Amino acid sequence: MNHRLRTFAPVLPVIAVIALLGLPLAPGAGGAGPADAVSGLVVLYCGIRLLRERRRPLTPTAVAVMGLPVLGLSIAAMGASSPGAGLSGLGRYLQIFVLVPAAVVLLVRDRRDFRVLAWSFVSLALWQGAIGVKQYVTATGASYQGEDIRAVGTFGPTDVMGMATVVSFGLICAVALALGLGRNDVRQRAVATACAFALLLPLALSFSRGAWIATAATCALQLALAGLRRALKVAAAVTAAGAVLVGGFGVGSAMLQERISSITQVTDAPDQSVTDRYTMWAAATAMWREHPLTGVGLKGFPEYRDGNASLALSSGSDTDGAGAGYLKQPLLSPHNMYLLVLSEQGLIGLLTLAGSWLALLVCALRGLFRTHRAGLPGLDCALVSSGLLIWQLIDFMYADIGGPSTVLTAVVFGVAAWWSLVGANTEQQLPVPTSVRVPKAEAAIQ
Repeated sequence: MNHRLRTFAPVLPVIAVIALLGLPLAPGAGGAGPADAVSGLVVLYCGIRLLRERRRPLTPTAVAVMGLPVLGLSIAAMGASSPGAGLSGLGRYLQIFVLVPAAVVLLVRDRRDFRVLAWSFVSLALWQGAIGVKQYVTATGASYQGEDIRAVGTFGPTDVMGMATVVSFGLICAVALALGLGRNDVRQRAVATACAFALLLPLALSFSRGAWIATAATCALQLALAGLRRALKVAAAVTAAGAVLVGGFGVGSAMLQERISSITQVTDAPDQSVTDRYTMWAAATAMWREHPLTGVGLKGFPEYRDGNASLALSSGSDTDGAGAGYLKQPLLSPHNMYLLVLSEQGLIGLLTLAGSWLALLVCALRGLFRTHRAGLPGLDCALVSSGLLIWQLIDFMYADIGGPSTVLTAVVFGVAAWWSLVGANTEQQLPVPTSVRVPKAEAAIQ
């Protein structure tokens, strides 16, 4: 056991961040949590390791890609309404999109470490999903249509997307491991497949339309990349499982059907949540038109919202249940990451931040295609990182950062960046010839 702990010592702090998201939060708690505090320690731990090992931490390409958002963030911080708002907003953005992802890239040494993190995502998803299913069965979840049945895990009603996000990440990792592991890993592939099917139920009971859309699109892409024949088999199995869960056992069938049908009714007969979202999107666009290059400044959306929103915007979102009392939650963001960045940071911020994400996606997919065509090891890592990044970029159309689960987004960008900037390199995937003896010191580093 001690030997195994020493083997995975560099990534244990990252695993601790993931594990802490499984702890229950105080009712009504929002913003940063214990996992955020540990993520700061992860960055510090990574810095200490770099100083002790005295090695060049990142390649120039990695520094350019991961450091690109700093430019737009710095300009937006200077344009904030107050120094305090600028500094706090800058710190949060740097944590999520620069510092923690860079630390993950530096602490993950090889595909073995990477797979440990992938299974950590799956484990957290199973834990949160089990709590969510219990909340639905026992009617102790967040309030939904007058009943306390919405599965939210330990995140509570103020972060209803938290459990849906965690379960989606775990499902994507499980699908990637099931599709990408080698033929010799039959047991792991079987476990990953079982985990993927098990996570479908809590994802459905989250009643999160954005998570459903992002997960369905991402898994479809993963299956397509794995081969058409396998994609058809898995699609048939998922359809059968859904029919059994919803039709056979009646798992929330009426509410699920209504929720699914509401996705196509956002323009015909939108509910108040959709109306609020469209109104805030329009307000964010109006802010950008007034300040096209630099935006209104970090954390400036709430201050400028009322002056740019129509009367259709409600006073807030009602939350209740899951151990917390009734609360009117203010609408402080447009629930669209791209529009939030555009309104607060302008075109400069959007181009630098989204440009970094796009560069990671291009590198990840290029490495995935190269690995698939050449039959090199690491297809599971490629599918995990590409899938997580694609899900996050799709979900950003319906959500933005905020809440205790946000720190997991930072880990996701770090995982994606490792594959894009390190793991996808052909030189690191080629097997070492048996005739070449690797010194022990070099083997330990690898």
